[in-house]
Amino acid sequence: MAIADEVQRLGAPVRRWARTQKREYTQGAERPLAGDLGAMSVYAGLVTAGAAAIRASGRELPGRVPLGDAVLLTVATFRLARRLAKDPVTSPIRAPFTAFHGPSGHAEVAEEVREHGGVKHAVGELLTCPFCLAQWVGTAFVFGYATAPRATRLAALTMATVAGSDVLQFLYDAIQNGALTPDARSSEGGE
Repeated sequence: MAIADEVQRLGAPVRRWARTQKREYTQGAERPLAGDLGAMSVYAGLVTAGAAAIRASGRELPGRVPLGDAVLLTVATFRLARRLAKDPVTSPIRAPFTAFHGPSGHAEVAEEVREHGGVKHAVGELLTCPFCLAQWVGTAFVFGYATAPRATRLAALTMATVAGSDVLQFLYDAIQNGALTPDARSSEGGE
């Protein structure tokens, strides 16, 4: 018990400092700083473990990434992060942390974080933010590229193909809705 008591004694100033920082930062708003710190710690731990595993395997890291692969991974990261954060089909992943609020744009949903404060709030914010998820998805693609480039290119190609298809779907809808039809007023001015 002496060790536990000593840890408590030494940790007390750190806990006081953290409470003060949270109070001054949040100004009374519910912000999941501890949950966010936990998410950052999990991310850092996964990156560290992945880097250690790559190093232990003796695998050579690529000296450079060809531009085509970088673009492929970027588009795939965009599409997969957005799919995870906004797609109706992936809502079961977000459901424990969010509440449905209706449609949001083409084939996307609007959701609100259910818990206010704590780990569930932090996870809910992460899962509903495509910008936030992109960090995790991009890291996964990069680690995949470093360890299994062919398989990762194939997975990334799938997401990039879907992103390209999305653009074509929006273009097709625009054409169907008359977006490319000349406006009657602009044709009168030319006569």
